[in-house]
Amino acid sequence: MSMRHSGIGMTSQRTRMRMVERLREQGITDERVLTVMNTIPRHLFVEEALASRAYDDVALPINFGQTISSPWTVARMTELLRANSSLGKVLEIGTGSGYQTAVLAQLAQEVYSIERIGSLLTRTRIRLRELRINNIHLRHADGLLGFPEVAPFDSIMMTAVTTQVPESLLEQLMIGGRIVYPKGSQKQNLCVIEHTSQGFIETILDEVKFVPILSGVISK
Repeated sequence: MSMRHSGIGMTSQRTRMRMVERLREQGITDERVLTVMNTIPRHLFVEEALASRAYDDVALPINFGQTISSPWTVARMTELLRANSSLGKVLEIGTGSGYQTAVLAQLAQEVYSIERIGSLLTRTRIRLRELRINNIHLRHADGLLGFPEVAPFDSIMMTAVTTQVPESLLEQLMIGGRIVYPKGSQKQNLCVIEHTSQGFIETILDEVKFVPILSGVISK
């Protein structure tokens, strides 16, 4: 691993370990998630000028009006998606910087991730390729339509806030699967939707703050 990847000073492995300890103190209990977050160099997923803040518990801008979620948010959403079981085929709506995608890829068999902003996806594709993460399938498309040709998925994560999950995504979730997403507008909460044989069950959890989900595709 190069010095750029391993980090120095405020981007070092020691700083990453402190982030993981803080996540434990904040209530994250899934040790598999914490182990993965200890290995992935989060500073590579933000602008170089912000690298020294990469392991702070804050969301950071990544251009195009988007943000990389705070470490706690990434850990919590991943923990909820896993529910202490193995992840198989995961659909992620909103690739963004690719950090959440990279975390999921270490825990799932396959990750299918959709991003609507073409220029953002181009940067992220290069970054993930540099890290040699090979079980990720990226698509430039409207995430609200999902990835129907490879559905159903056993897990779906949405990384932007919405007032409700569209039917198109619910239809792509297999029975026994779950969706984790931020719900609301001004007041937002993490929610889990479980697909049971009797239908869908939604549980409202922690308060969060995300950028809104949008439909359509931006090429540049």
